Amino acid sequence: MKKLLLLAALCIPTAAYCDIQSTITSSVKLESLSAATSADKIGSSYSISGTNITTTSGDAASVGGFGSVTSGVPAVTMPSATQTTAGETFSFTQSYLEGDATAGSAPTVGTVGNFSDLTSTAAGSVGTAAVTLDHHTMSLTGGTGTGVVLTGQFVTDLTVD
Repeated sequence: MKKLLLLAALCIPTAAYCDIQSTITSSVKLESLSAATSADKIGSSYSISGTNITTTSGDAASVGGFGSVTSGVPAVTMPSATQTTAGETFSFTQSYLEGDATAGSAPTVGTVGNFSDLTSTAAGSVGTAAVTLDHHTMSLTGGTGTGVVLTGQFVTDLTVD
């Protein structure tokens, strides 16, 4: 009898205690991008090198190089070069890259300014773009919108402790 009572005690279900937490989150976002212009100004550069060469320029203080600056672009003096010892090997190289002039005002959207690298975009237009959220059912419609970013997110989280 005692064995039967012990077996019956082991078969009785006991209560289990635990915490269950469930969260469901939905979100939608519609962004219309603003007008923007990005410009990269290229600087001027000058380089000269050589062997068995004599260089001369109109200005005794400079052998090539930059002079006065106008609108962000320097004047450059190109030297003349002659072979130092006739009949011997020589090399002479010079290069010049004229940089972008400094603009007097900000560029107008959609126009090409005096920069080597210019990117200009017009403002976004929502048009018929639409987002809806109803009981965790979301709808994202681009429609005729330009420069529009639509984002939808649905998150389900279940925690059991």
